[in-house]
Amino acid sequence: MATTDRQATTLALAHALSAAERGLAVIPLARTKLPALRSPHRDAPTPEPFTCHGECGRFGHGVHDASTDPARVRALFAAAPWATGYGIACGLPPHHLIGIDLDTKPETASSTALRELALRHLFTIPPTVVVLTPSGGRHLWLTGPPDHVVPNSAGRLAPGIDVRGAGGYLVGPGSRTRHGAYTTAPGTAHLAPAPCPPALLRLLLPPPVRRAGGRTTGGDGRGLVQFVLAAHRGQRNTRLFWAACRAYENGIGAALLAPLLDAARATGLTEREARATIASAARMTARRP
Repeated sequence: MATTDRQATTLALAHALSAAERGLAVIPLARTKLPALRSPHRDAPTPEPFTCHGECGRFGHGVHDASTDPARVRALFAAAPWATGYGIACGLPPHHLIGIDLDTKPETASSTALRELALRHLFTIPPTVVVLTPSGGRHLWLTGPPDHVVPNSAGRLAPGIDVRGAGGYLVGPGSRTRHGAYTTAPGTAHLAPAPCPPALLRLLLPPPVRRAGGRTTGGDGRGLVQFVLAAHRGQRNTRLFWAACRAYENGIGAALLAPLLDAARATGLTEREARATIASAARMTARRP
């Protein structure tokens, strides 16, 4: 490995350990911004959909490897000596980090769009950590309440605004990529991630599901989606099956199909796995998806 790469890896590990000390779970990233460790199951032949989120005990499960334990972080980087950056997992306690990713493409005007959203919905972004990307974009770090799970989204708030939530990660400041370095914006390095304004949080959460006749299921439908999004390692299929069963029993299975699929994918399930689980729930409750 070239000296510059070794230096980049050493610096990335130092920054990752510092983040872990602040309660932010981290993983090593390659210069591509992707997780540095490949799945240990990539060559395993299996006739059925198979997903492991670390239950096998090996590294290579992306954001599911993320940890705040210094010994585990060092072990992750030792297994990926080519890593030049680190990712910070979103949605995990104690911070329940939410990342607002503002793009810089001229046609998106993401900063303007965020200001317009703030004016329209009467919120302000509090002083918080801001990370500058090599392309000139910005990542705003916010924290969410533990009883709400914010999903990942791309362009749903507005063009050029992506959201990193449960199952996603942010490239940490100090990381080096093919396009340059990620740095903390001046004047924000000493700040802690600020709480997400309630009005903005409502925009980030899955929308209420509509029943036939136009009535919303704001309670049951959203609660079932949140239940799936909050799944931890080893619970994803079980939670999805339970939520789908309740949805079909309550007559909202068809309306919740797409939100449940989105939530399942956000936790790491493939669409094929999620559809199979939901179909099983539909058969179990004698309803069709």
